Parts: sequence; C-alpha cells; structure tokens
Amino acid sequence: MEQQFELPIDVAFQSRFGRARWLQPATEVVLASYPTQGVRRVAIAAPGFSADCLETLEELGIRGRDTFIGAGGTHFARLDCLNDSDEGMAMLDALIRRELAGWWPSS
Repeated sequence: MEQQFELPIDVAFQSRFGRARWLQPATEVVLASYPTQGVRRVAIAAPGFSADCLETLEELGIRGRDTFIGAGGTHFARLDCLNDSDEGMAMLDALIRRELAGWWPSS
C-alpha cells in the first residue's frame, strides 16, 4: 500500500566537493531560508545514504542544525538513515534481487 506524507517536502543537496558547481539548492541555503518563510520546525533525512556516516551526522545533524536554529528556527530533527534495521535491510535485499534478476543465478 502506497502512502503519502501530508506535510510539505523539499529536496536540497549537500556534499559539495571542490570548486565545481554542485546541485542546487544547497541544503544550508534552504535551512537558513526557512525561518524567514515562517517555518520554525523541520525534520531532515538523507535518503541517498543507506547508513549514517560522519557526513550525515556532521553536515546535516550538527551544521544543519546550527544553520537552522541560528536563522531563527526552533525545532530541528535529523532522521536516522536505514542503517542496519531489519526493515531497511529487507528493502535493500528486495531492491538488489529485483535489479539483479536474470543477471545472477538464483540460489
């Protein structure tokens, strides 16, 4: 059964490296702009990562929080990645099996 959030969802990008232009909008710019738009509470997630790493913990959880709260936000939550949860691993297993179907011998 497909479910849909009844909350606004924005997409922003992080993980810039070097001087090259990165994908836009940048996460810190979006987080800094929310309080000026009346958004005081946010929860952020990094669905591109299957496990929390220093990048998600530091860039999003620490610097992202500081940016948002410093701009006037009041409540900030960084949602955990899938990590090693049973549900997360089952989803990854299903995706991998689906994508490898016909390429890898079944066991």
